[in-house]
Amino acid sequence: METFCLPADVGELTTLEDGPAALALVNAELKALAVAPQRRDEVVLGADTIVVLGGEVFGKPRDYEHAAEMLGRLAGRTHEVITGVCLVRWEPRLLVKFTEATRVRFRPLGPDEIAAYLRTVHPLDKAGGYAAQEDEGRLIECVEGSFTNVVGLPVERVVRALERHFSN
Repeated sequence: METFCLPADVGELTTLEDGPAALALVNAELKALAVAPQRRDEVVLGADTIVVLGGEVFGKPRDYEHAAEMLGRLAGRTHEVITGVCLVRWEPRLLVKFTEATRVRFRPLGPDEIAAYLRTVHPLDKAGGYAAQEDEGRLIECVEGSFTNVVGLPVERVVRALERHFSN
């Protein structure tokens, strides 16, 4: 089985009245459905990860200053990482969607620690402005749930969904 990445040329929604989990799921579906017609007999995966603190969605930061602001607000607190996943095969048509939520607690951080972190990580393409896979204990104190979800894709759930719905 060959795997590859095709960018989905879609505008991501930033708000949705139905809440953060629905927002991540809608964005994942938009991405998957944008690519699926080009790969009609293959399984296409679309995913969207967001960070949620007190009901507020933290998407990708606009710039480094915005990333520093996000990290400052997350410091010393527990937030939720939600990933929406959409698996679709165009022919024969099959669509499977789900969300995964993980709780993440950040260590207390001062401005100098945040600035040092941002000098070593490119935050602008990451929800919440941080990369769990590059953390090395600098930000994250503990994770309750799927670590791969915090990285950006709940691999364990994706594998189970592929086995259950798409294996022949």
